[in-house]
Amino acid sequence: MLIRPRKRPDRVLADKAYSSPATRRALRSRGIAFTSPEKKDHAAHRLRKGHRGGRPPVFDAEVYKGRNVVERCFNRLKQFRALATRYTKRAAYYRTELTLAAIVLWLRESPDTA
Repeated sequence: MLIRPRKRPDRVLADKAYSSPATRRALRSRGIAFTSPEKKDHAAHRLRKGHRGGRPPVFDAEVYKGRNVVERCFNRLKQFRALATRYTKRAAYYRTELTLAAIVLWLRESPDTA
């Protein structure tokens, strides 16, 4: 039986789709930092409310730049059809396929394997 670790992330990086005030509120209540650009319609709504709209959410562009590294990794892993379509149904087999795919990608990128 796999037991989930009892850890909270320090920070969540997300795209605009997850930048709702409810998401921000939920993460803030748990003490988790959240970095996501604000949607244009959310900003417009906040500005329409005037001084009652509050401050814009904090957005650290430098931290957000690190998100694309993870996105590119997922896109490279999706090149392996068994991972992308989830042919294997058991979690242990899927995790094994994921590990093997990561090793293959790592070996392809390694400069000293030529």
